[in-house]
Amino acid sequence: MTSRAVIAEVFMRRLYPLLLLISLWILLRGHNEPGGGFIGGMLAVAASAGYALVFDASTARQRLPALPLRLAAAGVSIAFGSGLLALLAGQPFLTHQWMTLSLGGLEIPLSTVLVFDAGVYLAVWGAIGGYCLELIEATEEGR
Repeated sequence: MTSRAVIAEVFMRRLYPLLLLISLWILLRGHNEPGGGFIGGMLAVAASAGYALVFDASTARQRLPALPLRLAAAGVSIAFGSGLLALLAGQPFLTHQWMTLSLGGLEIPLSTVLVFDAGVYLAVWGAIGGYCLELIEATEEGR
């Protein structure tokens, strides 16, 4: 193994969790603004793809919280479920609901917007990340 490959492996072992933390921060920061779930999910895809390029697709797939298809399906289900809550409240589908959680004098605003964005995050990571891993794996087999 060349010294360049060793450096890439050491770097990626530290970069991967950092990228995932940043992607979660973007998910949470953007939950009141458009794009938090999608761009956060894309950053998670970049982390997985980078890991696959440095190591291999199989190793990167093992680092996912679930298989890509299950991750994507869970994300779509969560996003869809966030819209159903509005129907239960007698409002149109995907009308977001807001509530406040009181914790000892601390008021924390909660909404289905965050739930929807979390679903988008998982759907993007599973679908696009899985696709990237499949492409990388196909190129590995062609070597």
